[in-house]
Amino acid sequence: MKADEMWKVSTGKGVKVAVVDTGVNPSTPSLKGQVLVNEVPKAVAYKATDDYVGHGTSMAELIAGTGAGGGLKGLAPGAKIVPYRIALKGLNKSDLAKAPDEAAVIRAIADSDVKIINMSYGGSIDEPDVRDAVKYAQSKGKLMIAGTGNDAQEKNFIGYPAAYPYVVGIAASDKSGTVGKFSEHGNYVDLASPGLDVPTWCDNTFRSYCTGEGTSQATAIASASAALIWSAHPDWTANQVLASLIDTAGRDWAKDDPSTYLGYGLIRPRKVLENANYNPGPANTDPLAKENVTGVTDDNAASPSASASSQAPKDTSGDQTSAAGSSSESSDNTTTWVALGAAAAVLVIGGGAFAVIRSRRGA
Repeated sequence: MKADEMWKVSTGKGVKVAVVDTGVNPSTPSLKGQVLVNEVPKAVAYKATDDYVGHGTSMAELIAGTGAGGGLKGLAPGAKIVPYRIALKGLNKSDLAKAPDEAAVIRAIADSDVKIINMSYGGSIDEPDVRDAVKYAQSKGKLMIAGTGNDAQEKNFIGYPAAYPYVVGIAASDKSGTVGKFSEHGNYVDLASPGLDVPTWCDNTFRSYCTGEGTSQATAIASASAALIWSAHPDWTANQVLASLIDTAGRDWAKDDPSTYLGYGLIRPRKVLENANYNPGPANTDPLAKENVTGVTDDNAASPSASASSQAPKDTSGDQTSAAGSSSESSDNTTTWVALGAAAAVLVIGGGAFAVIRSRRGA
């Protein structure tokens, strides 16, 4: 990405990114002074700074870490983080019951001056209140970015919130453009971002980093990329920031025929930043209008039923998310789970550079 070159133009200064996750520890060396704890509304602030697995803190550092004390330096070190914790897999029963509601959190962020909402988690259930909250956040001009999930090798399924209209679904790839075999695919994949061989905190002791992989990391790097662009062009809308990422994405297929594995291609924010006169297009034109109107479809081109989701029982298990990442049981949970990358995992990649299956997402 040539980050050093991009930082001469933009570091993300002036852009706030909400990290909706397992909480964010503001006391790591890399995040001191980067986390705006006092800007979290009290109604949804329960344990926002108590990260019980280290996942949310890792995402925050990948976005806006300063690199101080030997910590991670994020792609947008000038940006600021607003932390949130929601009910994610691995919480004990007590905290699950007290965790802020996902829809309420998204609405609270929508009513703030945060520009980007990073959602490095996913679930298989279409919740009407969350869908409505996402639509509300879009109406407030927020750019929402979420991981597509890590279960492609076990059960590739439609994952939310990445599958909601107006949420940018991010797949994970290596630096050559090869999609990770674990990275879930479908017509809700909009862009791809680096998600293999990425360091994150090993656990909630915050003593050491582990090398991992996942669409979670890819999502954080995509959010940081958007922050760099928005900082350089503060008058742009979310539509224009997203349009610039889509237009400059690396791909060797037709732009009007997006891949079900890598969407419109690999994000390349440098291509936007190096051109001071870049034209992002109309402020009010949705660059994903086709996808947002058509909606998400399954392998049979059928729309999933939201009503059926209410039939499943809630998972209140206190077990920690497996270090090996999302398991096949995730698709049966109504409780949203974190798409954790595997700590110290063997990196799994698929095919050659830009090895993808192409499919028109309207089909």
